[in-house]
Amino acid sequence: MSTSTSKSTTVHTTGIFTPNMPHGPQTISNNLPPHRRRQARRQATSSESSSSAAAADASTPSADGTLPANASTILTNVAAAHPAHSLRRMFSAFLSLSKPRLTVLVVLSAMAPYALYPVPEMLSPTMTETPSLSPLTLLFLTTGTALCSASANALNMLYEPSTDAKMSRTRNRPLVRKLLSPRVAALFAILAGATGVGALFFGVNPTVSFLGLSNIVLYAGIYTPLKAVTAFNTWVGAVVGGIPPLMGWAAAAGETATKDGSWRELLFANDGSSLGGWILAGLLFAWQFPHFMPLSWTIRDEYKAAGLRMLAWTNPARNARVALRYSIVFLPLCISLCAAGVTEWSFAATSLPINLWLVRQAVAFWKHQGHAGSARGLFWASVWHLPGIMILALVHKKGLWSRAWNSIFGDEDGEWEEELEMEIAMQEQETRAASVADNKKVVAVLAAAKGS
Repeated sequence: MSTSTSKSTTVHTTGIFTPNMPHGPQTISNNLPPHRRRQARRQATSSESSSSAAAADASTPSADGTLPANASTILTNVAAAHPAHSLRRMFSAFLSLSKPRLTVLVVLSAMAPYALYPVPEMLSPTMTETPSLSPLTLLFLTTGTALCSASANALNMLYEPSTDAKMSRTRNRPLVRKLLSPRVAALFAILAGATGVGALFFGVNPTVSFLGLSNIVLYAGIYTPLKAVTAFNTWVGAVVGGIPPLMGWAAAAGETATKDGSWRELLFANDGSSLGGWILAGLLFAWQFPHFMPLSWTIRDEYKAAGLRMLAWTNPARNARVALRYSIVFLPLCISLCAAGVTEWSFAATSLPINLWLVRQAVAFWKHQGHAGSARGLFWASVWHLPGIMILALVHKKGLWSRAWNSIFGDEDGEWEEELEMEIAMQEQETRAASVADNKKVVAVLAAAKGS
């Protein structure tokens, strides 16, 4: 093919058209249809942008960097340093099997909605001394949720030791390093799951127990196998992340249920009181994407080598768009918490800066396609964003500060009611005194009449 100006256009591209040299400029023939030439030019522009970004990353090797070692790796190293059959080794290996950091996050995401559940008016401290939520129920909720999470994580490791061995973040897990046998790990998963589901059933309510069991099935039975089949697995994993808030909400709702305490009453109340729980579940569902998308991007080549289908390598552009899209979703969700009566409207204002910070990092991730440190920036923004939002929600819980004020300085309405009760009591005493006096007069009259 000719390279003259009249016959072709020379561009730097990685497209499929007439390469002049292995890594140099390529030519696009003017004999091609117009839409093919436009496609080739877009490929050329994209290639040059990617090359520039890669060069920038190469000149600053610490821009993206590697993410810190996960807790399972640290605990596995601790276990391996102790003699075989020692208690310290077994404890560290089992703890590593449960993915402790992830389990703690799951427990906290159940505790926060439990604490955010609105206190019914009849159980307000100004009306009765009966607590609205039970510390014992909270204990069963946290323990059962932690055990269910540990069971799901252990089953996850049981399913994919071969792929874990191919990735730097997972190659030190206890099953990969043969610190535990598959039989022992399976027994741990079964015992943890059965104990956790049982604790939720008998210590909380059947609805929460069913949600805990569902999370084990979704995570270990559906999400984990899907990772090798389709990138849609990330959405299934996000559903798993959204269930613990529903567990916490249903646990609190069961404490104040006025009917049969069924799943319909706890999760689909006719008066709309369960809406807050679904919004909180939506927050955790949405958070999974700005957290996982940059994380997976940093190890996209390892996911590809292990045969796990993630958007980070199957469709990097969509991977960035999804992270941005769900970062923006936090803005209306936080406003919805106020509208649902879970938090005061001040929460919409105080949560705005931290939400905009997350969106800003997501825009950078989308703009640079993960390069120039944008992946690391979004990942760490998501790490701090979730606890920040939950703490702000707890601080702005509906009626929290008014109840605190009334408990310290007194309730004007309550004082008025107390004065009214005192007046009624005094009137009753006066009435009884008058009645006694009248009775005495009647007795005296009768006595006088009898004597005469």
